[in-house]
Amino acid sequence: MSSLLFHPQTLVNEGPELEIKLYTLASLECEQVILRIEPDHEEELRSMEFVEQQHGWKLWRVKLSASEHSDLTLYCFKVIHQNSQTWLHASGESSRLPQKTQMFRIHQQQPPLWVRDQVFYQIFPERFANGDDSISTRAENYRFDTSRKTIVSKQWHEEVSSSHAHTGGSEFFGGDLKGITQNLDYLQDLGVTALYLNPIFTAPSNHKYDTADYFEVDPCFGGNEALIELREHTAERNMKIMLDAVVNHTSNQHPWMDVYHQHSNGAARGEASPHRNWFTFDDNGSYYGWKGLHSLPKLNFANPEVQHVVYSGENAILKHWLKAPYSIDAWRFDVVHMLGEHHNAQNNAHYVREFRNAIKQTNPNAYMIGEHFSEATQWLQGDQEDGAMNYYGFSLPVRAFLVGKDIALQPNHISAEDLALWLAQSRGSIPFANQLAQFNLLDSHDTERFLTLAGGNSAILSLAATLMFTYIGVPSIYYGDEIGLEGGADPDCRRPFPWDENQWDQPLRAKYQALAKLRSQREEMRSGDVIDLHAKGDVYVFARWTQQSHSIVIVNRGEACDLNLSLAALPGACATYLFANQQQKVTVQQGHLKLQLSAQRAVVLCSEG
Repeated sequence: MSSLLFHPQTLVNEGPELEIKLYTLASLECEQVILRIEPDHEEELRSMEFVEQQHGWKLWRVKLSASEHSDLTLYCFKVIHQNSQTWLHASGESSRLPQKTQMFRIHQQQPPLWVRDQVFYQIFPERFANGDDSISTRAENYRFDTSRKTIVSKQWHEEVSSSHAHTGGSEFFGGDLKGITQNLDYLQDLGVTALYLNPIFTAPSNHKYDTADYFEVDPCFGGNEALIELREHTAERNMKIMLDAVVNHTSNQHPWMDVYHQHSNGAARGEASPHRNWFTFDDNGSYYGWKGLHSLPKLNFANPEVQHVVYSGENAILKHWLKAPYSIDAWRFDVVHMLGEHHNAQNNAHYVREFRNAIKQTNPNAYMIGEHFSEATQWLQGDQEDGAMNYYGFSLPVRAFLVGKDIALQPNHISAEDLALWLAQSRGSIPFANQLAQFNLLDSHDTERFLTLAGGNSAILSLAATLMFTYIGVPSIYYGDEIGLEGGADPDCRRPFPWDENQWDQPLRAKYQALAKLRSQREEMRSGDVIDLHAKGDVYVFARWTQQSHSIVIVNRGEACDLNLSLAALPGACATYLFANQQQKVTVQQGHLKLQLSAQRAVVLCSEG
């Protein structure tokens, strides 16, 4: 892939005064190099000064003040050369002025720096490990199931039932927080530095997305004391914890609604209830549930009392768990794009900003992400979420490229060219700092496991894992992926973790360990720019780049082939490269890397030093 220009976003010196730099190919005879900005929404062109020439590139720079009319500064570059012009924007090069949605952007509010250094591990608590069988859910200690179905207590080795229609979320295996605490050594040995826990607060179901008490950890998970214990042990290991915030809706058993009349003032008791306006009822007296589900009544954020208990009060839900003794580090918001006033998403952005303000006031270093299966650009401009569960900008393109399916399991075969374009357009629409904080995942509790999508082909999963650990953003391993745990659509993707090591795919686990180690050792993989170097057919190649070091990632989904890779688009390209986690070197010949690629394999090459 040829490129005339490169803007190193890692070299932007931020603050009241910005210093912005641009590389142009030394062979490009530049007549003018210009930075375009829009103070007060009016175009302003700033000439950039030449700094130096080295390694076949010229470096230019300019200083300017951050935007005063907005917290978001937008900019792009215009280069006049050989009776022509080339524009550089966040998604690539063009021959004309780009749209604002394509411009580079810097927001004054930025995600916490610690995030980019993490390897997250997502745990569905009910299925990871049973640390205390005496507290496991059983029919005799269960209140009501949301669908009045029989509670099913299962042994760890048994299969998950084939559908929620059959079990109604009432199938329990006995996982708990103590089981997580007892296996922190395993996670740390894998290279995990942060935990993302699916909901843990008191709720009738096994998945806990139907909260009945926001201030109590479910007793079948060990209660609040179990969370305190987990927090203490993770703190000793310098591991982070992210909890799941389900505040778009509650359980219909929550005292605020109380469908089964277990309490005294629930909204279901009639219009006299003090909680009636915490939800929205139609003219027939029926309340609105999330996606029409009777078990999940939707909260009405137009009500100041709802605002107070969720985010604005001194001991609001979002603040409470950030404080000692729990001191969690991050919140993940379930269906965040759907919450709002009355029974829809009215004024959604306002409330997400309010969530952010409440969280950052309580802990300025807290991380905040949202669940989005579709494009999340509008939530990722710096003033709302730090990052998103990056389905649209990572999971979906990687799934389409490697297994040829979309999120609905329909055919979606794309080439490496399509993959590169999808990734570039997605990352280019948000600030660079937020790109680094994107939550990259291959699968989750809501999707088929990637290995199952790949027909059990661990080589394809290894390719996907390589992309996840090396691409811009934060990797998140879904529990069990690293040892070859399979699973179809929800709830089959929530199988218990098999603790019998004889059932593990040990080479796959070693691959995950090696990737986590590599990421921890290479600064560019945690904070570097992305430079696309090659995208054709079955082969995609990109670099992660900082001024001090860089790595080249080569992914071949197809048959064995020869690759003749030009490094012309890579500033500071080396004469030799090390194969990651090996001592073997490869030599650059006349600006090209020549490699023989094995079938369905990835190669990572690292600069020395």
